[in-house]
Amino acid sequence: MKHLAILTSGGDAPGMNAAIRAVVRTAVYEGLRISAVYRGYQGLIENDIVEVGARSVANIIQRGGTILRTARSKPFMEPAGRATAAANLAAHDIDGLVVIGGDGSFRGAYRIFEEHGFPVVGIPATIDNDIYGTDVSIGFNTAINVALDAVDRLRDTAASHDRLFLVEVMGRHSGHIALHVGVAGGAEAILLPEVKTGADEVADMIVKAQERGKSSSIVIVAEGAYEGGAMNLQARVRERCGYEVRTVILGHTQRGGTPSTRDRVLASRLGFHAVRTLLDGGSGVMVGVDKRGIERVPLKDVWEKHKDIDWELVELAGVLAI
Repeated sequence: MKHLAILTSGGDAPGMNAAIRAVVRTAVYEGLRISAVYRGYQGLIENDIVEVGARSVANIIQRGGTILRTARSKPFMEPAGRATAAANLAAHDIDGLVVIGGDGSFRGAYRIFEEHGFPVVGIPATIDNDIYGTDVSIGFNTAINVALDAVDRLRDTAASHDRLFLVEVMGRHSGHIALHVGVAGGAEAILLPEVKTGADEVADMIVKAQERGKSSSIVIVAEGAYEGGAMNLQARVRERCGYEVRTVILGHTQRGGTPSTRDRVLASRLGFHAVRTLLDGGSGVMVGVDKRGIERVPLKDVWEKHKDIDWELVELAGVLAI
């Protein structure tokens, strides 16, 4: 293996740039050529490929987002589009590809590996932390810290005005962000996509909290936990118990900003091991991390297997909310 390429795909996540830096510099250290693919799989199809060096990734480890940018690519979903992408890689004499992203990004990587026998390794980067095969994905730690900072600030206002706040965090299909932020922020209730909770149940929780002497409440709502989101829940709770309710939707603020120390270190480790995996002959896998260290997980496992939430944290949240 003499020439690698790297791309980012899917939603951006804090720490992606740290991973890019690690891949580029590890490749250079190992005596390999390294090229950057801009705008994800769309850039791969359009041949937006530029060879880079160690200095190309200077001063990016602290930046959020991705300097390689990302884009959706409908052509890549078709075999003809993937054939064009593979041909462009071959034309640049590239013999290994590192893909930084989430579930959808890894499906694309696996298609190139499966259909064209092209060596690929994935690096998990998504704030949702819903990637099977890794305890944590790049961006998650930063996202929960950003959300927690907002909750702490809202707690001050809630206490000052004896008010109920619904705080909607990202997580359409996964409650990892909501669960961690809710426990760390001392929320009175946490609504998760994995645990369907009706408006009446939420209202009952709030009423019981008031009866226990709580004058203000924070409820964390994952965006996929209630049909129509937190705004619809606000109307139902107000109708049910008559309380004044405020809703804050954190949205994409959770994706941006300077990555945390943990995300920078995680991204650096995974970038380093992605290159080493390709050099060791590994392909069609994702590099992840668990309690035992770095793991190499077949890409197919990412979507064929499910990463569950921490149910002990769910129980813990209920106990500590009394």
